[in-house]
Amino acid sequence: MRELIAGENDALQRLDRFLAKAVPTLPGTLLQKYIRTKRIKVNGRRTERSYRLTVGDTVSLYISDEFFAVKPPTTYDKPKNPALTVVYEDAHILIADKPAGLLCHSGSTDDTDTLVDRVKAYLYHKGDWDPQREQSFVPALCNRLDRNTGGLVISAKTAAATVAMNEKIRLREVSKYYLLAAHGSPKPAAGRIEGHLAKDRTHNKVASAAKGMADAKSAITEYRTLETRENLSLVECKLITGRTHQIRAQMSALGCPLLGDRKYGGLPQKNQRYQALWAHRIQFNFEACGGVLDYLNGREILSDTAPFWVGNFEYTR
Repeated sequence: MRELIAGENDALQRLDRFLAKAVPTLPGTLLQKYIRTKRIKVNGRRTERSYRLTVGDTVSLYISDEFFAVKPPTTYDKPKNPALTVVYEDAHILIADKPAGLLCHSGSTDDTDTLVDRVKAYLYHKGDWDPQREQSFVPALCNRLDRNTGGLVISAKTAAATVAMNEKIRLREVSKYYLLAAHGSPKPAAGRIEGHLAKDRTHNKVASAAKGMADAKSAITEYRTLETRENLSLVECKLITGRTHQIRAQMSALGCPLLGDRKYGGLPQKNQRYQALWAHRIQFNFEACGGVLDYLNGREILSDTAPFWVGNFEYTR
């Protein structure tokens, strides 16, 4: 028999989901069976698989020792690339500037350097996270950016922050703003783009689609032109929804594709490898209690890094 004591980062999780992470070698079918047949108990009693843990709960497992494999040693002591530009950090969250060209998450086994890997390495070296001590929690990204888009990404350092931030993002109480350089001058100079986008998986693009079409999803972007010079405009966009390639596709449909965005009709610029798009500002506007993150309400976070193409304009914060 083994016992697991629920810690702060295990609280509020469903029993079955907690065990799937804490005992990953236990097959899901057996896990569910053992809960039903009382071979897995919480605080000495039979418990439903949907039971949500509280700090201090004792989970008793009357199962074979073979399922308790020793956790492999951490690989974060020598990360391939530990570089991480931290813009804001507290006990619950971390906000980093992701460089353009870096993936947020691994897309294959060949992706050995991602933003989430760098966050884990950073927190491991600080002593804020130790995978050997944690039973189920792993630091997670709460939002993501395309590989070739740089800027602010929010990471949760605790389980409670993960739940709270994801809920606030779902409720659209976290505003995300982007700077971009676009060909031409948007008409009108400021406005709201509303429509639907559908993904073309063959070409890894999205395109305008009629409401009701298969895979069509609502996409809403607010924008304002900050400056126009030499047939280029510096534009700030606010995402209301967060669809794949949303800003790139909608600005192209407006007749103003992003500088360097060849996929959506933009032209390249010397020394520029990626489209001119940068997530430069985040605002927290909670309409109700933010739980453990309530202290963030009303706060604004700005990117520390200005991409080189911003220098083509007279933009100041």
